[in-house]
Amino acid sequence: MAEIPRKDRAAIKSDIALSRDRMGRELSGLRYELDFPRKLRNSFREQTGIWVGAIVVVGLLVAVAPARTKKVYVRPKNGNKRNGKQNGQGLLEAGALVGVLKFAATLLRPALVKFVTSKITSYPRTRSRVGAR
Repeated sequence: MAEIPRKDRAAIKSDIALSRDRMGRELSGLRYELDFPRKLRNSFREQTGIWVGAIVVVGLLVAVAPARTKKVYVRPKNGNKRNGKQNGQGLLEAGALVGVLKFAATLLRPALVKFVTSKITSYPRTRSRVGAR
């Protein structure tokens, strides 16, 4: 492998140091330019009246603008009854069924827990003996 003369080494080291310096300055400048919160604070400090006026105008527009309401038209179907029951009645029955199932689950929980624990404890416990003969 060829040796680099001392003068060239010094020049290369100085070039590296200069490029490092330049890169550091450019990165700090980039951080400064991309600091949007600082820019907004400074803009609000310098132009407070414009910012407050814009906020008031936007607030008034939101308050005065009519709320968009979507109108939905529902047409009743001819086959409104099913098996002699109305649709609302079926919903009521489903709600009652869910309530009864929840109550039954609350009552059966202790028995279910006892059954599961008895099944789990009935299994023999085996320990694996690694390396024991």
